[in-house]
Amino acid sequence: MSTTEIRRADVGQGVELAYEAFGDPVDPAVLLMMGLGTQMLAWPDGLVDALVARGLWVVRFDNRDVGLSTHLHDAGTPDVMAVAGGDTSSAPYRLTDMARDTVGLLDALGLGRAHLVGASMGGMIAQTVAIEHPERVLSLTSIMSTTGDRAVGAPSQEALAVLFSPAARSREEAIERTLQGVRVIGSPGFETDEDAMRARAAESYDRAFDPAGVARHLAAVMASEDRTPALRRLDVPALVIHGAADKLVDPSGGRATAGALPSAELVMIDGMGHDLPAGVWNQLADRIAGLVRSAA
Repeated sequence: MSTTEIRRADVGQGVELAYEAFGDPVDPAVLLMMGLGTQMLAWPDGLVDALVARGLWVVRFDNRDVGLSTHLHDAGTPDVMAVAGGDTSSAPYRLTDMARDTVGLLDALGLGRAHLVGASMGGMIAQTVAIEHPERVLSLTSIMSTTGDRAVGAPSQEALAVLFSPAARSREEAIERTLQGVRVIGSPGFETDEDAMRARAAESYDRAFDPAGVARHLAAVMASEDRTPALRRLDVPALVIHGAADKLVDPSGGRATAGALPSAELVMIDGMGHDLPAGVWNQLADRIAGLVRSAA
C-alpha cells in the first residue's frame, strides 16, 4: 500500500474527522466505517489494497472520539450501566449524530452519493445514514453488525467481559488487552497474526488512547432506537456479511439485518468471528465490488 496523507474534514457539529483515501478518485467511492472504540487502522491495508485493485476509490476514517478525529472530552464519561438500563440522559450523542458526521464527510469530499461499508458499530452508522439520508447512499454493506433490536445480536458472556473490562493503565497493558480480546472474539477458523495485531494496537494507542470516548460510543449504540422498522422501508442495494463464529455480535444480528432489508444478500462466513482476518479479505473485496457493480 502506498503511503497516503491523513487529511481532516470539518463535518459540522463541532467535529473534524481524520481520513485517508486510496486509489483513483474517478472510480466508485467506497466509505469504510469502523466500529466501537476502533480506529480506521482496523481496516487492514491488505483489504484496502484488494478493494482498490477491484477498481474502487476507498476512504477510511476515524469516527468522532477515536484516533485523530475530534474527541469530545467536555462531554465527560457517560453512565454506561444507567444507559443500558434505559436512562439515556448521560449519553452525549446517538448514532444519528455519527451518521451526520458521515454525511458531512461526503460533503467535504465533494461526493453526492457513495457506497457505504460498515463493520460492527460502523454497520449501525451506515444503516442509519441509509435510513436518514437515503439520497446519499448508492449501496449498503453491513458487516458483523445488527439492527438495534436487543432480541438479536447479543454478545456472549465471554465477549461481554471483554467489552466491559476496566480501562488499561499503560501502553503495554492496552496492547495486551487488545490481544486478549482478539483471542476471545476473533476468528477461530482463520490464522491470527499476533505480531501484526500487537503492532496495530501499539499504533492505535500512540495515535489516541481515550477510554471515555469508547464509553461515549457504547452509550450512543445503547441509546439509539431499533432500526428494524426503518430498514424494512429501505430501497437500497444491500449486502450483509457476518461471521458464523462471532461472539461479540451474535450471528442472529446479521440474519435479522438481512431479513429486514428488502433487497439484501446474506453471506455467512464459517470460522469468522468479530474481526477481519487475512483469510477473508479477497472474499470481502469480491463481494463488495460485486455489489458496487450491480448497484451501478
